[in-house]
Amino acid sequence: MRRYPSFEEYLDESLKDPQHAADYLNAIIEEDPSLLPVALADVARAHGVSKFAKMASISRVGLYKSLSPKGNPGLQTLLGILKASGLRLSFTRA
Repeated sequence: MRRYPSFEEYLDESLKDPQHAADYLNAIIEEDPSLLPVALADVARAHGVSKFAKMASISRVGLYKSLSPKGNPGLQTLLGILKASGLRLSFTRA
């Protein structure tokens, strides 16, 4: 019997691609900005949290705390996370 990937497996694989990660984060921002920490946690999980934390210059525990549902990552943390995932922050006119 053929095994199909779970949604989490599919999401993890797709979020390794910076373009897919950017599309995912943009969709989250449009729908519900309060879910951004959870979406960033999904991106971190896709890359492997320990490895991702090193790339973002954040401790693993600090990354977990920042990206928890009650977390509130600061600007430096956010920029480190985006850099580690191959993304950057930009602004457009509303």
